Amino acid sequence: MTTEASQPQESPGKKGFGKRQIIATVVTLGVLVLVFAVVFPQFANYKDAWNAIQNMSTGWIIALIVATVVVIVVYAFPFQAALPGLKYWPAFKTRQTSFMISNTIPAGGAIGLGVQYGMLNSYGYGPAPATATIGITSVWNTFITLTLPVIALLGLAIIGEINSTAALVTLIGVVAVAVGIGVFALLLRSEDAARRLGQWADKAIGWAAGLIGKEVNFDLAQGLVDFRASIVDVVSQRWGLITATNLLQQLAQFSVLFIAILAIQGGTGTVSLPEAFAAFAFGRLATFIPIPPGGLGTTDAIMTGALTGFGMASGDALAAVLIWRALTYFPQVFIGVGTLLAWQRDQRKKPAPA
Repeated sequence: MTTEASQPQESPGKKGFGKRQIIATVVTLGVLVLVFAVVFPQFANYKDAWNAIQNMSTGWIIALIVATVVVIVVYAFPFQAALPGLKYWPAFKTRQTSFMISNTIPAGGAIGLGVQYGMLNSYGYGPAPATATIGITSVWNTFITLTLPVIALLGLAIIGEINSTAALVTLIGVVAVAVGIGVFALLLRSEDAARRLGQWADKAIGWAAGLIGKEVNFDLAQGLVDFRASIVDVVSQRWGLITATNLLQQLAQFSVLFIAILAIQGGTGTVSLPEAFAAFAFGRLATFIPIPPGGLGTTDAIMTGALTGFGMASGDALAAVLIWRALTYFPQVFIGVGTLLAWQRDQRKKPAPA
């Protein structure tokens, strides 16, 4: 996952809505219409889903509310783990504002990263710690998201719900995650190792660009050396806390989905914990697709299809996923609007620089 930073003096509120965002918006709307108006009705009925939601008991509704609050609270933890000394409320405002922008603006991930950079600058953190925090959080989120499907497949294997094809996918996933972690560990090992990795990457990119008649002009080797220098101390001292907080964030989101499944099925049903986790883990992979933002629509379709494949009634599966989407998306979007306005208000109150 790449990191794009704005200049410290720029305001996140002044980002332009250019041609790229216009195209991305059109594509996003097309994907959403396709998923919600064409794909979902093929295997689920919105009326059945709504009836299932209406039949939920008060106890399950309370459990969903509590789980949603937990999701919102723990979302700031990865930033605090990656940036020693960062207080909770600045971390909370930065993360919620970035979530709102990244998950509502088509192809807004880069803008969200720039917003994080600018807000951390406003809280007194210079370019180096701000960039390191964003980079560490992004890398760890990527590793966790890629690891979840492997864990899910191992869980399915334990309960006997895996075939030879899925077993092969599990093996490939384990190897891919192990290679990724190994490369990252090599990057952190020494400056020379980081430079060699960058040089290999430069050669590979140059070779690939030559195949399509393009020229590239950048020094990834020096970029990796600089990135290593900015994160090595924090990662070596706090890697366990960074891993735990990023994992907690994703497990909190999964808890909302699993409680929704239990609520729809009255506490019992055909979908087990490993099966629900598998649906969540593979659905999360869709968040790597920049359009639509936050995997909106695509993630929902994958989760619904997986739950249906595991034997859950199509209407119940759609209801559970819609509940999950509503509770993990809209509250943070609305909170993000509030934190952005609060941050802009605080910036206006600051004395102008000499």
